[in-house]
Amino acid sequence: MKKILTAVLRILIGAMTLNAADTVSGAWQLHQNIVGNESDLACTFTQTGDDLAGACEGPNGNMKLTGKVSEKKVSWTIQFDYNGTPLTMKYSGTLASATKMTGSVSVDPYQVDGEFTGVPAK
Repeated sequence: MKKILTAVLRILIGAMTLNAADTVSGAWQLHQNIVGNESDLACTFTQTGDDLAGACEGPNGNMKLTGKVSEKKVSWTIQFDYNGTPLTMKYSGTLASATKMTGSVSVDPYQVDGEFTGVPAK
């Protein structure tokens, strides 16, 4: 009986983890504030296992992203040229719920930081 209960609990915990991770896939609207500069991004995430891919459309055009998802943690990187300077934006966030993502963003090589919030696109 104890083995059966343990097996059922493992299945339920696994299902809960998958459901949390599944909430990343799809279209999201992000709002970011980086050292007082606010902007919005329309991002589409595709999750395969723990891997994250997709693109964000914003003031700098369409930018591809790659990242990872682990339970309720999500991180991704966007690389693009800004006025001839290569930039790397690193996002690290948490899924607060199926309808809200929050976190921080850093911009290299400028070494500035900011915050972002995201909600599923309507």
